[in-house]
Amino acid sequence: MIDVIILGNGNVATQLAKAFIKSKDINLVQIYARSSSNKYLTKKKIPITNSIKSIKNADLYIIAISDDAINGFSEKLNFKNKLVVHTSGSVSINDLKYNANKGVFYPLQSISKNKKISFKKIPICLEAENKKDYKLLEKVANSISKKVYHINSEQRKSLHVAAVFVNNFTNHLYKIGKDICDEHKVDFEILKPLISETAKKITKLSPLQVQTGPAVRNDDKTIKKHLKLLSKKQQNIYTLLTNSIKESKKDN
Repeated sequence: MIDVIILGNGNVATQLAKAFIKSKDINLVQIYARSSSNKYLTKKKIPITNSIKSIKNADLYIIAISDDAINGFSEKLNFKNKLVVHTSGSVSINDLKYNANKGVFYPLQSISKNKKISFKKIPICLEAENKKDYKLLEKVANSISKKVYHINSEQRKSLHVAAVFVNNFTNHLYKIGKDICDEHKVDFEILKPLISETAKKITKLSPLQVQTGPAVRNDDKTIKKHLKLLSKKQQNIYTLLTNSIKESKKDN
C-alpha cells in the first residue's frame, strides 16, 4: 500500500480523504490541519495534527490548501527525499518551495466538502519532476479515478482558464437567465431541461456543432427584440456573446 498524508482540511482535502479511505491501495496515514473539527475524519479515526513537527512519515504528501498559501506553506516542509504535491489548477509546480521532490495532483472538478461525489468520474491531472515520482502519482490517481492525465504546468494554466469559462462563467449566465425570468415572473424551472439537454449534447458533439440560436442564424430581427427586454449591463453581455458566436461561425 502507498502511505499518503493530506496537508489541509478544506473541500478538496476532505473529498480526497474520503476517496483514499475507500481505496484498497492507499493507506491514509494522517491529516495535517489547523483545526481538527472534521466530523467525517474523526468518525473514521484518521489521526489529525496541527503541528508540522508532528507530521508522520509517508510516501506522498498532498498539499490541499488555498492557492495563495501554497508557496509559503511549502517552504516550511522538510521531508527528506519525499514527494510533495499540491492540488491547484493555477499554481505552477515551481511555486512549491519545498526543497526535494515535487509535483501536482490536480482533480479538475468543483468540489464541496459535504456533497457526495464519485472520484471515479473526476479527471486527475498529474505532473512530476521525474519518472519515478510520476509513476507513484499515477498509481495513487488510478486507485481513485478512471480519468488520469499527464498535464504540465503551462497546460494546466490553460485548462484552468478553460474551466472558468465552461463552469464559472456558464453558471453566471444561468444566474442572469434566472434574473430575467424573475423580473418577468417566469419560473426558471422551465429552462432546466434545456440546460440538461445542451450539457448532454456536448458529451458527444463539439460545442460548435451544438451551438444554436439567433446569432448562428444571423437573425438580427430577433436579436433586436431581445436587446429591448434587457438592462444595459445585460445588453452588453448579450451583444459581446452574440458577436463572438457570429465570429466563430465565420471562422469555421
